Amino acid sequence: MKIFSKIFAALIAFIVFSVPTKIYAADAWAVAAESLGVYAAYKSALASMLRLGNNVDAQMAAMRQDIKENGTDKDKRDIEIVDKVMTRLVNNAPYELRVNSLPFIWHVNNSEKFNAACYPMNYITINRGLVKVFRGDENQLAAVLAHEMTHGIDQHSAKNYAKAIAQQIGAMMIGINVERGVDWNKLGGMVDYSIAKSIGVPTEYEADAGGFYLMTGAGFNPGGGAAAMARMGYYLRYETRDFMEFDAHDKPGEQTFSDHPETDLREQKLSAMMTDYSMGHVEVKKFDRQYKVFIDGEEIFTATNTSSVYNNAAENAYYFAGGLAKGFHEYDSAAGWKFRKGTAGRTDFLTGDKVYRQVRENALSLNLGERIRSLVLRAYENERAQNSRQKFIALENDRKYFWRQIKAEALSADSATADKLRLNADTYNDYGKGELALKQIERAMRAENQKDIPECFAIRGRAKAICGDYDGALADTNFAVEKDPSNLYNFLNRADVRRMRGESTQAIDDINRALKIDEKVAISHKLLAEIYDELGDKTKAEESYKNCYILTKKNPESIPQEYLEKIDPKAAEKLKKQKELAEKEKDGKILKVDEPEKNGEKKKSKK
Repeated sequence: MKIFSKIFAALIAFIVFSVPTKIYAADAWAVAAESLGVYAAYKSALASMLRLGNNVDAQMAAMRQDIKENGTDKDKRDIEIVDKVMTRLVNNAPYELRVNSLPFIWHVNNSEKFNAACYPMNYITINRGLVKVFRGDENQLAAVLAHEMTHGIDQHSAKNYAKAIAQQIGAMMIGINVERGVDWNKLGGMVDYSIAKSIGVPTEYEADAGGFYLMTGAGFNPGGGAAAMARMGYYLRYETRDFMEFDAHDKPGEQTFSDHPETDLREQKLSAMMTDYSMGHVEVKKFDRQYKVFIDGEEIFTATNTSSVYNNAAENAYYFAGGLAKGFHEYDSAAGWKFRKGTAGRTDFLTGDKVYRQVRENALSLNLGERIRSLVLRAYENERAQNSRQKFIALENDRKYFWRQIKAEALSADSATADKLRLNADTYNDYGKGELALKQIERAMRAENQKDIPECFAIRGRAKAICGDYDGALADTNFAVEKDPSNLYNFLNRADVRRMRGESTQAIDDINRALKIDEKVAISHKLLAEIYDELGDKTKAEESYKNCYILTKKNPESIPQEYLEKIDPKAAEKLKKQKELAEKEKDGKILKVDEPEKNGEKKKSKK
């Protein structure tokens, strides 16, 4: 979910390329792009975005930039709630990542804007303003975050960024340099503008639909999506004072500057999806400002406002209906509902699962249990007579088949793509992200065309050590060395594991064995230097850092300042001044862009 903001003029560095005279468009937007002569720009930009979306360094850089520019939510409860919801979605929702997609990471920033967004590399940024507006409601947060996950899973973000680039710059494409990075705020401004012109609205509906199945599959209330849209609509109409934050659509049906379809329509669509999820039995209808819940056309519940802060009648209706919908979805007969006598002799039903809390509490307080029982029994009788459940089950089976196809494509990926999975896992280890490395290396090891299984074990071992499983780590790295002693990286991974185990002598032995295989690999010397430094042997540490410095073509950033001052004093002084200058920069940006010279000429790219 990205919010419209003023478009920025500056972008990274541009590369001119020629446009073929004949191009065959693949979708409705591409047909228009072809007529404008920018389809080739879109395809080239999309290829760059997809490569970037499969780059761990870019994913980590995006998170660093977000933290630098937007800070971190200071309310620990906000972070705990988002972590809980995202972890549940990531681990339990029914989906498969495409082979060129990264595992999801996320961060709750300190912005008050009502916003969240998914970057092309599956980094999700969540503003604390979003958490506050939803008042920490897990179901509504799950709906929005599952929406963002769908953007990542279906690679909407990469496609919309590519469309925006093509639309704005014609036969030009963005030059991606991961080390220098991308200014996502500036590129985001371009995407906001372009989506406001409707190139991205269809993906918003797709993300709502995909998000619905992710959140319900993870066990959240099926009414959460519609409730989130109702809450959003209320916020936009009655609470926010920032007209640039989101367009409230005072003219129904008119798409203006918002990058999302109007909230009323989205609420209706998500409510209809909840009805389908209930096998067609449960429906929420809005009469003026009243929300009523029906089972097969029979009214069962009229929601009222129970909040002193805002009108939550819609939320109460959708959660009541969502509990009923979950019951119809989970059980193919009334027996599964377990109707029984409860408090004060009133009829109770279903289980203590949190998803049923609202419907059970309201049914008990309003004595609706027997009425619900009667309608549920009749609903199943009608199902059997009309065989209506089968069509909804068929649709679910179609979705399951789709995910099996995505998984099969990943498993049968070519060897180069399979190797990229392995290398990405190794990069996560370099960042100390052991859990992400474990997820990625398991994907690499399942790939049918994985060329280096022993190294996979070595990488997995290092990831286990980062996560604290030191015995499992040593077992994996021992296996890697035994199976392929010709691969120096197997020794280096075991050296790092032994280093984390506190076995410095054995770690040094492994590094020396790696150096015998190839003494011109810089990382071997750097790891050796770090261990000697930890042991307090400054002389040997300096010697190893010097070797690393030479092999990295005198890259000063590869050497700690303390040792760089001895190895290359001039480079150390220059680097120190550069860092001091960077600290003083007013904009505080981590990721730079080429800025125009004062005379209007663009700086030359260093490429």
